[in-house]
Amino acid sequence: MPERLLLQPPEIVETHAPVIFLAGPIQGAPEWQTYAASLIHDLNPKLVVASPRKDYAEGTFVYERQVDWETHFLRKAGATGVVAFWLAKQVEATPTRSYAQTTRFELAEWKMRHEYEGVNLTIGIEKDFGNARYIRRRFSQDAPDVKIVDSLEEMVRNAVDLARAA
Repeated sequence: MPERLLLQPPEIVETHAPVIFLAGPIQGAPEWQTYAASLIHDLNPKLVVASPRKDYAEGTFVYERQVDWETHFLRKAGATGVVAFWLAKQVEATPTRSYAQTTRFELAEWKMRHEYEGVNLTIGIEKDFGNARYIRRRFSQDAPDVKIVDSLEEMVRNAVDLARAA
């Protein structure tokens, strides 16, 4: 098993090691995934990190391949590792879409999977992420064992701890 493995779309590579999926906004968000992956690998270089953020050459992005890649590795992380959400505050406008619209859908999906399937889930919410109060309240009601923290570093530590227990 290679150490410090970072998977990115669109290629799907099979792995038998625990996967930590870095879920969270991409469009309009800062590029936090590289730092998070580095922190994870510093804590445990044998973990596989799946990051959906990819800089595509012009004309090479295929929406369906991106979504299929994300679905595959979210499910893999749900089965073998951890789905780790970092809800970064918006840093640039996204005029054609609501900020973090896909992330919010995924967060609700994985909240339910945690409740009904026991999926390992951890969440970090950056100050000024919109509607954080509602997210915290709903998790406190339905999934109080999911740790919600305020820093990316603490979210990463929680993810690595959960992956060790998986």
